[in-house]
Amino acid sequence: MDHNQDVDGPFPETIAVIGVKVRDSGEVKKTRTDDDSLRIGDFVILALDNDQTFGKVYSNPQFLPFTPPMRAMRTTLRKATEDDKRTINRHQQLVEEGRAFCLDRVMTLNLELKLVEVFSSFQRRTLTFTYTAEGRVDFRLLVKDLARRFGCRIEMRQISSREEAGQLSGVDTCGLVLCCASFLTDFKPLHPKGDRGNTQWGGDSHRIGVCGRLKCCLMFEEEGWTLTRRQPQPLIQLSRR
Repeated sequence: MDHNQDVDGPFPETIAVIGVKVRDSGEVKKTRTDDDSLRIGDFVILALDNDQTFGKVYSNPQFLPFTPPMRAMRTTLRKATEDDKRTINRHQQLVEEGRAFCLDRVMTLNLELKLVEVFSSFQRRTLTFTYTAEGRVDFRLLVKDLARRFGCRIEMRQISSREEAGQLSGVDTCGLVLCCASFLTDFKPLHPKGDRGNTQWGGDSHRIGVCGRLKCCLMFEEEGWTLTRRQPQPLIQLSRR
């Protein structure tokens, strides 16, 4: 099956879907597959953010009726080969070393940031560090230290508290897995329309999620709400020369 055939049609009657943890962390995500021989515990290669990464299968293939929203569902590229598995093992070791070294340098440099995830690119010599911070962080020295230590391009990527909650996952007061971890893919701040300066919502505890922000599910329940994009800190990259 052509991975792109579902964009414009014709649509298949059924598709095979598996549950995968991207980089074997976070919540199990539903992804499409053309390989119905995949089983729990297998590693797969995924396309993500114009790059490739790995995932681990946590639920066997299920055949489901196709509906148009499934066009946006991520598709596995292939079952991991033995070479892929060796690459995955190297990347996991690099990520662990990168996390430990970065945390040490953050403490030494006294930087006000919280490291969330470290991952390595499969197609580029790049090590990415995602973090949260209350304000702007001058991490130029940190990036230089990381580039010198690992000899590759370093990306520091600031994410929102919603994105952090989506990666860490959890269960909210409703008893269900967090929306951001289970199905939402695009995270935007939520505000009462035309009343962003109103602080009364901050004191309404049942509307506040585990991330400390207004719950994403409010966009499905309340009238007069709007979504506005967060302005992230510019991405800084540094390559060792």
